[in-house]
Amino acid sequence: MHVTVKYIRMTGREDNSLIQVENLVKRYGSHTAVDHLTFHVKKGQIYGFLGSNGAGKSTTMNIMTGYLAATEGSVRINGYDILTQPEEAKKSIGYLPEFPPLYQEMTVYEYLKFAAELKKLPKTERKKLITEAMEMTKTEEAGSRLIRNLSKGYKQRVGLAQAILGYPEVIILDEPTVGLDPKQIIEIRDLIRRLGEKHTVILSSHILSEVSAVCDHIMIISEGRLVASDSAKALQRRMSGTAELKIAVLGTQAEVTEALRDVTGQEGVRISCSEAADILHVSIEAEAGKDMSREVGIALAQYRLPVLSMYREEKTLEDIFLRLTSVEQKEFKSEEPGEKEEEDESNS
Repeated sequence: MHVTVKYIRMTGREDNSLIQVENLVKRYGSHTAVDHLTFHVKKGQIYGFLGSNGAGKSTTMNIMTGYLAATEGSVRINGYDILTQPEEAKKSIGYLPEFPPLYQEMTVYEYLKFAAELKKLPKTERKKLITEAMEMTKTEEAGSRLIRNLSKGYKQRVGLAQAILGYPEVIILDEPTVGLDPKQIIEIRDLIRRLGEKHTVILSSHILSEVSAVCDHIMIISEGRLVASDSAKALQRRMSGTAELKIAVLGTQAEVTEALRDVTGQEGVRISCSEAADILHVSIEAEAGKDMSREVGIALAQYRLPVLSMYREEKTLEDIFLRLTSVEQKEFKSEEPGEKEEEDESNS
């Protein structure tokens, strides 16, 4: 029997979308970092862009914010094309790259004042807005310090203060908690939640707990492709009934396969042999909401195959992420076996 794995491709098509990413492609020579990516982002939600290192997250964000040009496709922010109408589109964006481009010889206040000038914030409001951004990111005590003398965590906070300065409608954060200690991570998560009350926030991460803790909506990207887009709870409901039946049985692989061949409702069967002779460990993925314990037990009993143990293992968001990304890598891996499959996106 073969394993059957379901994965999800969903894209928003709402007319009121704040961000519209259509058929986005970015190639570096023979390597495709972003592969026909399409998704829409609504106003007033926190979106998590989840993927392994090298999946294409940072490249996508750099294109969305106008730092990189796409090979194909388009990005519209508030109706403005980021390539042909960059000034209008960027007015709605606050961006924190994974490695914030800070001016090391400036003080924190000088840097934020410089950022306010670049953003063309009203002169009469700059001081107030800078003060509020520093208070929100807890950098007010470092206002007179040179950036080069700050810790990595504080530098990250300064970059975040720059991103939220002026309260842009869209706040895009690439790995926003990198380099922060646990207390700072909790504080930044709380800040992101508060920002999400009045702004649209998009944050990228390769850490599941980071995304599931603060995001209303999760987009999973693998090999530059969107493989799932939904809420965390909805993703769990959609994946194989959120449970797997685990069985240890005495018998040969041929006998167990034959016994389970006609069991209805199964999505896939994986059979593995243990070190002990004649003991097989079987995994069955059931249809949504279906408990197959009884009918599987009857089927094995009819073939006189003793069941040593049987239990249901609940699916987690981690299981879903690993399943979706592993399927995507198998489906779309390079035809050239020697080609490097991951590139350092920070050097893009």
